[in-house]
Amino acid sequence: MTPTSAPSGAPAAKPSAPRFDLPEPDAFTQAYWDAAAERKLLLRHCGACGRSHHYPREFCPHCWNDTDVRWVEAEGAATLYTWSVVHRNDLPLFGSRTPYVAAVVDLAEGPRMMTEVVDCPEERLRVGMDLEVTFRTEGETVVPVFRPRG
Repeated sequence: MTPTSAPSGAPAAKPSAPRFDLPEPDAFTQAYWDAAAERKLLLRHCGACGRSHHYPREFCPHCWNDTDVRWVEAEGAATLYTWSVVHRNDLPLFGSRTPYVAAVVDLAEGPRMMTEVVDCPEERLRVGMDLEVTFRTEGETVVPVFRPRG
């Protein structure tokens, strides 16, 4: 029997379909996802240059420091930089969520973050609008998204 064949008479196991809608935490990003499960948004902050960044990296993309970069909790405030309302998405699991607002926000700490804006009608979206972080549960994963502040 080859390693990929099933025992005689047993049905072959079907490979699971790839998920495009959920993150795949690794040893480095696990802290980020654990904090999100506690409804906290984490950023990476560089002690050498004093700047924060997102997406999480082990080094600072501003000064390349890799020895003094740590997780810090973000305030959760942001402003809307740009957005697009997605009416059609052919990737599995996204099609049932349309329409949704894919967005880029400027976090109060400085970094830009790709995210989704929720709880806001399309016609109310404005560049510079004040947003706050909220969290959406997707299966066992909690994902930070943003909604209008207040």
